[in-house]
Amino acid sequence: DRFLVTGEQAAAARPGVDPSMVREIFEEVATLLHDGLVLDGLDEHDAGLVVDGLCADLVAADPGAAIRARAAALLTDPGDLHDPEEAWSAYLTTVQLFGI
Repeated sequence: DRFLVTGEQAAAARPGVDPSMVREIFEEVATLLHDGLVLDGLDEHDAGLVVDGLCADLVAADPGAAIRARAAALLTDPGDLHDPEEAWSAYLTTVQLFGI
């Protein structure tokens, strides 16, 4: 659901972008993460934080760079994460899975 909301917000913020295409892209994001078992090593709390981070980063000008930077930063400042190494792995797996 968070990915769909992010897609809708991104489409609304960018004139000329087809909202249905953005919705389809973010549905595919959710499917790839689920099918790739990317979040399976995280508890519910950490999975929510990683999804929030991905939602922010996937709409950046360079999503791959944004996700890699977020992954690197959390190793020095994990914030509220219970398992920062697993979150780091989830971010980098996402970059590889999406080819970004």
